[in-house]
Amino acid sequence: MKFYFDSRSVVQKLLSTSLLSFFCIILFASSHREAPLIANDPLADNTDLYAFRSPDNPNTITIIANYIPAEVPFGGPNYHTFGENIRYEIHIDNDVNTPMDDVTYRMTFNQINEDPTTFFNIRLGLQNIKTTYTLERSMSGGPFEVIVSNGIVPPNNIGPRSIESGVGLNTTYDALFQGAITTASTGERVFAGPVDDPFFVDLGAIFDLGDSPRQNGPNRDALARYNVHTIALQIPISTLLKVGAPAQPTSILDADYVIGVWASASRPAIKTMTAGNEATFSGDWIQVSRIGMPLTNEAVIPIGDKDAWNRATPYDEIAETTWDEYFYNPELALYMDDDQFGGAVPSFAPLRVQTASLGAFDFSNGADGLFGLKGADALAGTALDDAVFGTLLLPAPGKPRSVDLWPTFHTGVPNVIPYQLATGKGGNPLAAGKPFINNFLPNGGDMLRLNMAVPPTPRNDANFSSLGLVQAAAIGLTVAPFNTSTTLEFIPNMDGFPNGRRLEDDVTRIELQAVSGVVLAAVGLWYDDFDPNTSDSPVTQDLLNVLTYTTGVEENDIEFSNSFPYVAQPWRGTEVGQ
Repeated sequence: MKFYFDSRSVVQKLLSTSLLSFFCIILFASSHREAPLIANDPLADNTDLYAFRSPDNPNTITIIANYIPAEVPFGGPNYHTFGENIRYEIHIDNDVNTPMDDVTYRMTFNQINEDPTTFFNIRLGLQNIKTTYTLERSMSGGPFEVIVSNGIVPPNNIGPRSIESGVGLNTTYDALFQGAITTASTGERVFAGPVDDPFFVDLGAIFDLGDSPRQNGPNRDALARYNVHTIALQIPISTLLKVGAPAQPTSILDADYVIGVWASASRPAIKTMTAGNEATFSGDWIQVSRIGMPLTNEAVIPIGDKDAWNRATPYDEIAETTWDEYFYNPELALYMDDDQFGGAVPSFAPLRVQTASLGAFDFSNGADGLFGLKGADALAGTALDDAVFGTLLLPAPGKPRSVDLWPTFHTGVPNVIPYQLATGKGGNPLAAGKPFINNFLPNGGDMLRLNMAVPPTPRNDANFSSLGLVQAAAIGLTVAPFNTSTTLEFIPNMDGFPNGRRLEDDVTRIELQAVSGVVLAAVGLWYDDFDPNTSDSPVTQDLLNVLTYTTGVEENDIEFSNSFPYVAQPWRGTEVGQ
């Protein structure tokens, strides 16, 4: 049986709650406004992070870090821009033996008013809130080196009189946008400025107690026609490789080519206001926001821990083990279990956690998952063997998702049994199967982990899918010739989330499928309705329900570009409704 599915498929109190109060319009978004304190500081709010092998320049990796949630394009007179006195940073770890960043990029911004006599943002060739940046880079924990000075941030796309006309800048927005792309002294391509928000999700429905897809429709991309500010870097793979790694990968799963990526924003600890409204800043730099995997702080970490999570680094999570519990027993799984609260969230009806996989294994919250196999001979030599990775993946009873959700967010997945596709396993999930992915880097906590050796799937490939690794696994399990051999071969979308994150990846849908257990199914821990005595295929109705589940919002509201920085240009203030 072949299976196909639709692939359209700062301190402890952050500075001051009055900080930037002129942004107190109601904002909302994905990895945006995810914690109580950062919701009051939108200029420092990480919204999304992407890391992927550049499709048109595969010798490079593109990293995109977005900030400032839900910018209305018509938001004058004080249009959104990057903040001064903020350090925006992109962090890369490439070596598990160095519990720190191995490559760090830091961007800081400066603003001037070219004509303070007007309330207009742009007039007669002059810009107010004109923003430039300095980009610095640190390698192997060394000092920061300036690699771009006076980088150009294009203005907001206000409207035709401000941009094209003779009383404005007398140019085109495309010229301003393209003119802001520069090359650093160390070879990276760089862009910083306003863009269309590339994230797509029905936020109104998701946070209405999981009503996604909406039971009474229609579904709606809540971020359609909103902008964000992006920092985009296109970095040679050679720059990101760990010391001693081969110049060319030994295979598409080469462990030396795995990196972890996260982004952050930091502010000075002390802001002092004077009677003249002049502010001074002092003290240590305090991290106030971070992001690695999408939706972690939004939908996994509970509200009582969100601010603390934002202040921590992924390396702090090694010691802060209490956060692990939110992955071992995720709240979302309660709404995918009819013995818990599944009946109260009808939209998640297609998503059901296995309670009797292969007739024996219960992955519902509080159950033991695979822990009952602890110490068994069948685990010898597998990733679940204490002699291989210690107690990393089977730490204790009552932590059922320690074998799939927790490593997805905290270590990546190794190319070690049982983390191979069920193809070739003959019904035994603990047997060797088809090698699938290796982005294993057990160096700390929440990061986007990407194996840079995996080729990019062309965006015009008929098999390209926004379902990322979920689609790649489905192809590897069910579509010839991939499901006829256990040899390592590139399967379309092996470069998709959660092996990095492409702009097109439908991460909301993928993560909900993952909570339901799709990763477990991919390695042979099939859904409860699979009976080897009566089923001729493991693609049962329960699995089909999960694979075909949709939130109803599966793509961005505007096409992405096919060249760096790949994000679409920002929406124009005169062309969007209020």
